[in-house]
Amino acid sequence: MPKTYLQIAVPTPLRKLFTYTTEKPIGEKQIGARVNISFGRRHLLGVIAAIGSNRETPSAKLKTIGALLDNQNLWPDELWTMLNWAAQYYQHPLGEVLTAAMPALLRQGKAAEYPAQTYWSLTEAGRQLDLATLKRAPRQRAIIEALLSHVRHDGQNPGSEIEDQILKEQYPGCGDALKKLVEKQLITSHQVAGYNAHKITDTETGPDLNDEQHLAVSQIIDRLGHYAAFLLQGVTGSGKTEVYLRCIQACVERGEQALVLIPEIGLTPQMIGRFQRRLACQVGVLHSGLSDSERTLTWLAARQGKIDVILGTRSAIFTPLLKPGLIIIDEEHDASFKQQDGFRYSARDLAIWRAHHNQIPIVLGSATPSLESLSNVQRQRYRLLTMKARAGKAIPPTLHLLDMRSQPIEEGLSARLLQVMRQHLDKNQQVLLFLNRRGFSPTLLCHDCGWIADCQRCDTHMTYHQRDRRLRCHHCGAERAGEQSCPSCQGKNLLNIGAGTERIEAALTERFAGTEIVRIDRDTTRRKGSLEALLEKVKDGRRQILIGTQMLAKGHHFPNVTMVGIVDADQGLHSPEFRAPERMAQLILQVAGRAGRAEQPGEVYIQTHHPDHLQLLTLIHSGYPAFAQSLLAEREETGLPPFTAMALFRAEAVNRQAPLDFLRQINDQLRPFADQPIQLFGPLPAPMEKRAGRYRAQLIVSAATRPALQQFLAKVMPVADAIKGNKIRWSIDVDPIDTY
Repeated sequence: MPKTYLQIAVPTPLRKLFTYTTEKPIGEKQIGARVNISFGRRHLLGVIAAIGSNRETPSAKLKTIGALLDNQNLWPDELWTMLNWAAQYYQHPLGEVLTAAMPALLRQGKAAEYPAQTYWSLTEAGRQLDLATLKRAPRQRAIIEALLSHVRHDGQNPGSEIEDQILKEQYPGCGDALKKLVEKQLITSHQVAGYNAHKITDTETGPDLNDEQHLAVSQIIDRLGHYAAFLLQGVTGSGKTEVYLRCIQACVERGEQALVLIPEIGLTPQMIGRFQRRLACQVGVLHSGLSDSERTLTWLAARQGKIDVILGTRSAIFTPLLKPGLIIIDEEHDASFKQQDGFRYSARDLAIWRAHHNQIPIVLGSATPSLESLSNVQRQRYRLLTMKARAGKAIPPTLHLLDMRSQPIEEGLSARLLQVMRQHLDKNQQVLLFLNRRGFSPTLLCHDCGWIADCQRCDTHMTYHQRDRRLRCHHCGAERAGEQSCPSCQGKNLLNIGAGTERIEAALTERFAGTEIVRIDRDTTRRKGSLEALLEKVKDGRRQILIGTQMLAKGHHFPNVTMVGIVDADQGLHSPEFRAPERMAQLILQVAGRAGRAEQPGEVYIQTHHPDHLQLLTLIHSGYPAFAQSLLAEREETGLPPFTAMALFRAEAVNRQAPLDFLRQINDQLRPFADQPIQLFGPLPAPMEKRAGRYRAQLIVSAATRPALQQFLAKVMPVADAIKGNKIRWSIDVDPIDTY
C-alpha cells in the first residue's frame, strides 16, 4: 500500500505541524479527525491538520500514526476554519488550540459518542415509604418527594425516572443523600446511553415589551439570516434578557440554533431557570460546574442539532452547531471572556468572527460597554441599540458620593453610610454592601517595629482570614497560620490594617444585632451548591444585609434591595493598569444596578477619599456614556487601544534578571523588523514583578492597526521561537486585557 503523508497538530508549545505516515485510506473528510501518535517517548492525541508532506524529513524516519479515532472532522467546517484562524491570530500552536476546543473526554481519546446517563427511580419500598420516617434527613425526604411527584405526574408510566443531572441541579450537593437512599433500598439507578431530549412543558409568557425593547427586538429579528453586529446598551434593569429571549425564540422558530455566552460569575441558576422556563425548545448548559460526561453530552447533542440553545461561559464559543442562527454575548465588557493563560483567546472577539463567517447576527449586551465596542459603533462596524428606561415601574437609583476625608470610620464604614443603612433596614428592606476584597484584612502589621506579613512568593501582602486564623496570598494561593507574635521583634502588638468582606461582616454583626447577614464571596461559596443556597436565602426579601465581592455585582435580581453601599471606590483610581478607570466605572454601575429593581426606589452611596476626582464626578453626574467618551478621547491622545493594536511578550523565571535579559534578546532581534506602524516598549519588570515564586517581565508591541500587528507577528514569531532562554517561560498575548 502506498503511504499517505499527514500533517498532525500536536498539543505541544511548538508552533508547527508534524509529519506522520499511514497506509490507511485517508481522505479530505478526515481532516480534523483525532489520531493516536507516538511523540518522542510519549503517546499523545493529535489531530489531522492536512494531507501531504513538508518533505523536511526522509520518509524512512517518519513515524506512522496509531489508531484513527474519528471517521470525519470532529468539528463542523465553519468551526474548523475559525480554530485555524484563531491559532494564527493569537500566535498559538494549532495543536493546543484544537485541544482546548474539545471536551475533556474527547481529549482523553474517548469515542465521540454520547456517554451513558444515570437515571434515578423509586423502588417499591420507596413508593410505600412513610415520609415521617425521614424527618431527620430533610435532603433524603426532598429527593423522595421529588421522585414521588414525578411518578404521580406521569400516571401512565408509573416507572418514570428523573435524570441524575436534573436531580442534582434541583438539589446541589445531594450525592451523599442519594448514596444513603440506595443503601436503604428506597431508590435505584440505571444508565442509558444516548441523548434523551426532555419534553418541553408549558412555558411562561413574558412581560409586555416597552417601546425600546420592541424596537431592539424587531431590528435584531429583521437581520436573522444575515450578518449584523448589534451593541445593546441598556441600563441595568432595562430588560436586556427579555430582548435576548424574544430574539432566541424567533431564531429557533426558523429551525436554527442560538449560542449565548455569559460570564462565569453571572451564570446563575436564576438565569438558567429563566431560559428553561421561557423557551419552548431544548436548552443546553455548558459551564465549569458540570461533570465531564455532562459537558460531552451537551457538546455532541449541539453538534447534531438536538439542542436549540446553548447557554454557556467562555469556552462555549467552541461548541459545534449544526445550524447556527444567532449569537448573544451578555455583559460583553466582562474581562472573564478573555482566557488569561495557555491559549489566550477572547471569546467575544471569536464570536464576532464566527457570526461574520456564518452570516448571522450577533448581539453584544451591556449596561457599560467596553471602549472597544463603543469605538466600533463610532466606526460604524456595530449598530447601537439603546435602552435608557428600566423595565416595568422600576426607576434608576440615585447615586451619592460620600466624602471620607476627616470622617470617623468604623471598620471601613463611615457614620453616614451606617446611618442610611439603618434607615433602610428599619423599613424591612435589604441593604447590599460591595467591597471587592475578601478576607478579614489585607495587611497584618506589627505596631512596634513595622513588620508586615508579606507573601514570600509574590510582591504583595498576605490577607488575614480571621475565621480560620490563616494568612493567605490571593495571587498564588500560598497560606500559613496567622502569627501570634511578630517574627521580627517578638512583639504582641499586631494590627489588622484595612478591611475585607469578612471584617465588615464581623463589624456589622455587632452593630446590627438581630439582622441576618449574608456574605457572598469565594470563601463562602467554595462548596458546590453553596452559592445557590445563599441566593435562596436572599430571595424571600426579608430584612437582610448582603455583603459581597463582584460575585454579588452581576446577574442577580434582588427586588427588595433598596440601598447599595460601595465601600471603597478608590481602588480603580490608583492602579497602573490603563484599563483600571474603565473597569472601576463598570463595576460601580453594575453594583449600583442591584438597587431599586422593583417598584421601591433605590439609593447608592459611594465612599471615596477623592470626591473631587474628575472621572468620578463625570460618572456620577453625566453617566457612563459621557464617562466612556472622555476615556476614549484620552486613549486616542495617548495611542492606546482601541486606537492601536497591542501584543505583549511575557517572560518569567526564578532569577530576577533572566526574563529581562531574554526579552532584551527578543527586542534586539525584532527591532529590525519594526517599521513605521510598529513600536516596541521595554522590556520592563511587570507591575507585580514577583508572583508565585517567579520574576516576571514584559515587552509591549504596539501597532497602528490590527493588520499591521498581525503582519509583524507573522514575520517575527519564528525569530522569537529560535531564541533560547535558560529555564525561561515565555508567551505572547495578543489583545491583552491587562498589562499585569
